[in-house]
This record gives sequence, structure tokens and C-alpha cells, in this order.
Amino acid sequence: MVAIARALLRNPRLVLMDEPTEGLSPLMVRQVAEIIRTLKAEGETVLLAEQNVQMALSVADRVYILEHGQVVWEGRPQEASQAVLHRYLGV
Repeated sequence: MVAIARALLRNPRLVLMDEPTEGLSPLMVRQVAEIIRTLKAEGETVLLAEQNVQMALSVADRVYILEHGQVVWEGRPQEASQAVLHRYLGV
């Protein structure tokens, strides 16, 4: 939370978040997701690298799945079918 606040103090054009939910409790994961939704609603651009698939899909406008550094799937969260998620993420 402090890192997000510090980044926003600089009034960035882009906020890059690398695994912001790693190691957090489910309650804190929900709070981080809500912060990301608020940032989006306020017009901030957020680039999120996240392994928590459900949280990422809940806040994303666009999804890119990487495998060994290569984009293997891209699309809107609504287009990420269970088959796609299972094939690439084991979800």
C-alpha cells in the first residue's frame, strides 16, 4: 500500500505493478484489487504483472499470457475461457 501511494505521489503517466498481491492475505488481495479499480476509474493507466489469475482478470481491460517470455494468448478478460486458462495457467 505504501509503495503504491509513493508511486502515485509522482503523478505518473503509467503505474507498473509487479506482483502486488504476492504473499498477501485474501483480505489484502481484495483491497489491492479495489485500489487498482479506483486508479482505473480515476483515469490512471496500470500495467499489472500478476500470477493471481482471478484477481488479475477481475481488474484487467486486456490480458496477455506469457510462456517462456513469449505472448501465447491475448484478449479481453471475458474472452479468457476456461480452456485457455487451463491450457496456459493450469487454472
